[in-house]
Amino acid sequence: MRRGAGRPRVAAFLLIGQWIMASQARRFPPWLRKRIPPESQVQRVRELLARLQLHTVCQSAHCPNLCECFARGTATFMILGNVCTRNCGFCAVEDGTPGPLDPEEPARVAEAVASLGVKHVVVTSVTRDDLPDGGSGHFAATISAIRAACAASVEVLTPDFQGRWDCVERVLAARPDVFNHNVETVPRLYPRVRPQARYERSLALLGRVARVPGPPRAGERSGDGRGEAVTKSGLMVGLGESHDEVAEVMKDLREVGCQALTVGQYLSPSGEHLPVERFVTPEEFDTYRDEAEAMGFAAVAAGPFVRSSYRADALLGGLSPSVRS
Repeated sequence: MRRGAGRPRVAAFLLIGQWIMASQARRFPPWLRKRIPPESQVQRVRELLARLQLHTVCQSAHCPNLCECFARGTATFMILGNVCTRNCGFCAVEDGTPGPLDPEEPARVAEAVASLGVKHVVVTSVTRDDLPDGGSGHFAATISAIRAACAASVEVLTPDFQGRWDCVERVLAARPDVFNHNVETVPRLYPRVRPQARYERSLALLGRVARVPGPPRAGERSGDGRGEAVTKSGLMVGLGESHDEVAEVMKDLREVGCQALTVGQYLSPSGEHLPVERFVTPEEFDTYRDEAEAMGFAAVAAGPFVRSSYRADALLGGLSPSVRS
């Protein structure tokens, strides 16, 4: 094929994609319409990410909060490349065969965090089932690099590492402030939403993290305290789940010791992904939040635009010192 011969087709796909997003936006209920900050407030973060050749889940997953978070000088950094070894029905991140790890990536993430001056940073990743350690060593290196560069608190949002506890321990050894792993949806929908994941495996991972003893506080014996990292998980709604099914998942999470929870509206990133089955009302999100708090979650964020890392600093700040220590 001669150089540039494919451009008309690419342009056509882009136009079709823009039409799909525009038509979806017209169908959105009023509570899912958002004011976009001026581009000037966003450009600084875009330029920094481009200069350091970093990926964010904000961009790769087509997050609806991207402009707002960039304008606030925050981003959720996505390490281990931008190609995932899994093919989840809800996710816009590219799937396929990833390239080799970039050993300089942790240092560049730390530089970006220090440059942005944020107080709380979220580090997530694609799933790398192709790597012997699932990328856990890269997570640990990134946490350590951030700690050396600035005083920001660090939250990790990890894959399930195929249930390998040695990988989870490697991440925990770097002492993140928050260990987040999303169950994403109710068990019944896993074959359609997360076909390569298992609900029971994710639940077991969170349970083990919650049981890891942290340093003892004054008056406690070693091992009496809660886990060193706050344990957190998240759910999308609007994929066809029932209210009772969501309540059952929240109950399961509390029973294994999960301390923080996010519940947000699923929004299909394109016509190729799972469709939105229902737009959940703000009142229903309020009910989910009330139910979760009644179950004993120490921090809950529930709302149409809530994502697992959206305003994560505020969620962590809402936890009492005894939970965070």
